[in-house]
Amino acid sequence: MILSQATLTVALVALAVDAVLGWPGWLYRRIGHPVTWIGGLIAALDRRWNRGGHRILRGALAVLVVVLAAVLPALALSCWLMPLDGGPVILGVLAWPLVATRSLHDHVAAVALPLAAGDVAAARRAVAMIVGRDLTDDPAPIARAALESLAENTSDGVVAPVLWAAIAGLPGIAAYKAINTLDSMIGHMSPRHALFGRVAARLDDLVNLPASRLTAALFLLAAPPDRGRALGVVWRDAGRHRSPNAGWPEAAMAGALKVRLSGPRSYHGVQSNEPWLNADGRDPDARALRLGLRLYVRAMLMLGLFLAALLWVPARF
Repeated sequence: MILSQATLTVALVALAVDAVLGWPGWLYRRIGHPVTWIGGLIAALDRRWNRGGHRILRGALAVLVVVLAAVLPALALSCWLMPLDGGPVILGVLAWPLVATRSLHDHVAAVALPLAAGDVAAARRAVAMIVGRDLTDDPAPIARAALESLAENTSDGVVAPVLWAAIAGLPGIAAYKAINTLDSMIGHMSPRHALFGRVAARLDDLVNLPASRLTAALFLLAAPPDRGRALGVVWRDAGRHRSPNAGWPEAAMAGALKVRLSGPRSYHGVQSNEPWLNADGRDPDARALRLGLRLYVRAMLMLGLFLAALLWVPARF
């Protein structure tokens, strides 16, 4: 199934339902969230298999187990429901929890509101919920961290799952979310996971490659009139980022808002001298963060309209 009307419907419904509802707190308290279910399996495999020799192979096997555990139920549901009238809509509702449109906006808005009110300490506490770096009560690094998280997570929290849903329906989005959760839990270069998480990290880089470029394009299309300059920032700086993917949406965000992102930061007291994206831009502030949220909303509206247009064209012709 490659961009069929059925899979496009799954993607559009998942995006729309999540944008309206998010994942309600009462529902999370009752049943958790599919990502936490996947995370529980990953944590169990990490405890049991990340030991002894052949850790790369053991990690690859863990990836296979987790992806199959996510995909096989999704494939069974898809085979059952897709042929039915309204089946793609039901599958889109089932895919809804795997998109983070609303929660991403809400988490970043929780930083923007106190920062705009001058409550820097509250903004720092809010941004600590979404990034792991060391921060003081300096507003600029707080706004920068929130904007970087907004840009990167637009790609891997919204655009990538929607894209894989459009390509392969519920199994596609389930496979993507399993891979992305594997990367977030074991794909980092800590001593414990440098070998065990290597396959997870490389696979996540691969499946996020198209979405990161698409996210940058959406930000550029949603940017203010000076898109040419923003495009120049992406062309010049995206490849400077340590990640093969995150630099694209972050550079597009930096260029669109005329701020500088990335740059030196500290993690648990260890300095990391990352290169600047849009080095000649100004330091972001509360206003830049608010404009970043507006840019995000416009980009997500464009994504929804693009999916709707793809659905409408075959129906017309």
